[in-house]
Amino acid sequence: MREPGSEPASLRGGRMAAAPESPLDAEGRRLGTWMALPTQILLVFIVVFPLLMQLYISMTDWSPLYGESWIDAWRSWNGFANYVDVMSDSRFWSALWRTLLVILVCVPAQFLLGLGLAILFVDEFRGKRLFYSILLIPMMVVPAVAGYMFFMLFQSGGPINDILSALTGTRVSTAWLSDPTLALIAVMIADIWQWTPLMFLILLAGLIGVPEDQLKAATLLGASWWQRFTTIMLPRIRTVIVIALVIRTVEIFKIFDNLYIMTGGGPGVATETISVYIYKVTLQNLEWSYVATIALIILVSLSVITAFGLKLMERR
Repeated sequence: MREPGSEPASLRGGRMAAAPESPLDAEGRRLGTWMALPTQILLVFIVVFPLLMQLYISMTDWSPLYGESWIDAWRSWNGFANYVDVMSDSRFWSALWRTLLVILVCVPAQFLLGLGLAILFVDEFRGKRLFYSILLIPMMVVPAVAGYMFFMLFQSGGPINDILSALTGTRVSTAWLSDPTLALIAVMIADIWQWTPLMFLILLAGLIGVPEDQLKAATLLGASWWQRFTTIMLPRIRTVIVIALVIRTVEIFKIFDNLYIMTGGGPGVATETISVYIYKVTLQNLEWSYVATIALIILVSLSVITAFGLKLMERR
């Protein structure tokens, strides 16, 4: 037995003194720093520099129409005037509300459909690999191609109206993409069709990771399928669910290709989401400083959403 007071000096007082760094460790640390330096420099030019440039331009009235470089944008400095204009821009708020509406409809629909499919595909069954491959096809389609597909499907003489005509027994010739409400519904259907497979894939990966022994133990104790799902499976994949929801929410903010091909943001501005609005202001109006302001506001908003999702994950 060690005599009192005979502890090593490094352990006295309940603390362990830090061991001196060996020359090999110091050399490894220096080597790691030099190897990571090119990546850090690249990140500065890819992320930090464009962000600072965008912040700078957003505080001016600069436009490429002025015929001067963005470096000289300080000549038209206006402070926070662009940010004040955005807050009173009704078209911006309408586009933002429309984007949130698409999120509120599409993300829950994709989640429920993806979760249902993931539950079905957890167990083995005949033809599983074939159906699995078929389910992933929509996700592999280029968004622009998917937009053109649904543009043709929702024509007044297209297959959707033909199917409705066969089901109702009357001739249906609804102009889906010309009606403000129906056009937005058509865009939502296209997004749900294309990105439900991604939600399914993420949730299936989470369900596969649920320990099989816990499910078997619950079954032996007489738990029903619903009890096993709510008390074991669902809590186990809660982090995966947060990841899936955050990814799809952020991605819908960037929805553009299929929407623009299907409706162009019309009729009028009925399907104009925030990404389509930014596109029009950038390339049609050439108000680049105003667009930089909008983009920064959206960036901050998405960062808040992501941070909230990460906070939920930390609590888990």
